[in-house]
Amino acid sequence: MPTPRFAIGIDLGTTHCALSWVDLANPEAPPQILPIAQQSAPGAVQDYALLPSFIYLPHASEFADGDLALPWHSETHAVVGEWARSHGAQTPIRLVSSAKSWLCHAGVDRRAAILPNDAPEEVARISPLEASTRYLAHLRDAWNHTHPDAPFGAQALTVTIPASFDPAARELTAEAAQAAGYTGVTLLEEPQAALYSWIAQSGGGWRKQVKVGDVILVVDVGGGTSDFSLIAVVEQDGNLQLHRVAVGEHILLGGDNMDLALAHGVARQLAAEGKALDPWQMRALIYACRLAKEKLLSDADVHTVPLLIPSRGARLIGGSINAELSRDALTATILEGFFPQVESHARPVSRARAGLTQLGLPYAQDAAVTRYLAALLGRQVGATAALEGFAAQQDASFLHPTAVLFNGGVFKSDLLVQRTLATLNGWLQAEGAPEARLLDGADLDFAVARGAAYYGTVRGGQGIRIRGGTAMAYYVGVESAMPAVPGLEPPVHALCVAPFGMEEGTEAALPPQEFGLVVGEAVRFRFFGSSVRRDDTVGQMLDFWTPDELQELAEIEATLPAEGRAVGEVVPVKLHARVSEIGTLELLAVPRSGGEGWKVEFEVRSDSELA
Repeated sequence: MPTPRFAIGIDLGTTHCALSWVDLANPEAPPQILPIAQQSAPGAVQDYALLPSFIYLPHASEFADGDLALPWHSETHAVVGEWARSHGAQTPIRLVSSAKSWLCHAGVDRRAAILPNDAPEEVARISPLEASTRYLAHLRDAWNHTHPDAPFGAQALTVTIPASFDPAARELTAEAAQAAGYTGVTLLEEPQAALYSWIAQSGGGWRKQVKVGDVILVVDVGGGTSDFSLIAVVEQDGNLQLHRVAVGEHILLGGDNMDLALAHGVARQLAAEGKALDPWQMRALIYACRLAKEKLLSDADVHTVPLLIPSRGARLIGGSINAELSRDALTATILEGFFPQVESHARPVSRARAGLTQLGLPYAQDAAVTRYLAALLGRQVGATAALEGFAAQQDASFLHPTAVLFNGGVFKSDLLVQRTLATLNGWLQAEGAPEARLLDGADLDFAVARGAAYYGTVRGGQGIRIRGGTAMAYYVGVESAMPAVPGLEPPVHALCVAPFGMEEGTEAALPPQEFGLVVGEAVRFRFFGSSVRRDDTVGQMLDFWTPDELQELAEIEATLPAEGRAVGEVVPVKLHARVSEIGTLELLAVPRSGGEGWKVEFEVRSDSELA
């Protein structure tokens, strides 16, 4: 493979995608942003800095020949990007959105054609995996169109993911990239990418803003998720080093939730005026509120954005409903609803769920970002205890950050930045700790893409690297051998197969203990993860844990090939674990008699076949 000329970073976002690049012949230069060609109207193509993460699936007779042409395709069968978003707001049943959130939803078959999830039967659908593949392919084609002398597949490629993505979601993202023609792709956590961007933008000045003993809190609230990461500043051989010590749980809480909240607020006002909206109009209103929110957050001079809610039927225009979203309403809804000032001991509120629910995204039950932040800091109070240069936090009830970096479009509102910072500093003040300072210079729209491009130079030996390895310890469930007892299932133990912080691309042989592997018939593998059990070692068996210590991950149902053995035979095997270069967990079961064995990984195919 030829030596890459460029390091390319891809921000595969819930609401927007971006592509940044660095010329590896000049790695000190700041990362550049690629203008992305996309349709802006029928037959019209325009360059935009961002690619909105939307796909419009038109009716076969909706557009004329050539209306959907792109510079690299004479004809396509779907619209991706800016025009998909704006046109789809008028016909939302044909609009695919939030594919990234669906990609990490373990409760659905993510390879099945389920999007748009509430479209009628006559509307064609695609899978979350295919939607992600289309975004990535569009970015690839946009690069090749502008850089014909530097083929995309020959460059150093990095795609970002939420820090809280479990191995199954990471595997799917990598699969989407491979399907889009990405070779040798690396996955990078978004909060780390944001910090890399801050480092790159500082021109070397970042070392003057942090010191040994600092704990940097990265607060990343994007379109579909809220992600928190904690990164410690340590010293090694006289140089500052960055060490990621913790990440938050996967929280499906972000701009999508805010759009819903804003839309319901407008709908209540319209209902008070006697204007009821049907479900189709309500969905159109949600998309209209999304556009209005982005306009208000990005332009401080705009105070009110008009909303046009279309009608369905003969009076398509005349029957439309007019409304508006004001800056005051936006601020009140998001500030008090999503960033309330709570105490440091506050925790997310869960409610009893109904027995039946619509199939949809498993949004967080509590909308308060600040409560999830309090929960993370409380859970990670001892995260830096083993690091050299960090003083013990006596009588602390939560980990004390000393600096904060914000990322995500919602933080274009300085009011939200100041509210979050004030809430955190209130907690610190109550425990007699210094206030956390704001790290200036964040690039909220492009930080993740720029940081991913910069990371490509880091992997080539340039710049500063954030260390950390896996953000969780991983365990596989082992069923106990016991006599049959009516009404009692055999207890399950948790075997540690990858300790906290295990580096990508490394392997770990488990102790010589053998286990029985059932082959030839349907079985299930249960996996667990822990972000707080930092001292467990490979091969350690847990027979008891609290709900706060271990969380169950997506299980695998599979039929492992018998390979000449009897169906249902229990084969004695030894286990060998590996964390791949992209952060996915692989578990190899090697039979006592030798041979290749069976690889058990976080596959999520509907038939759950394992290689």
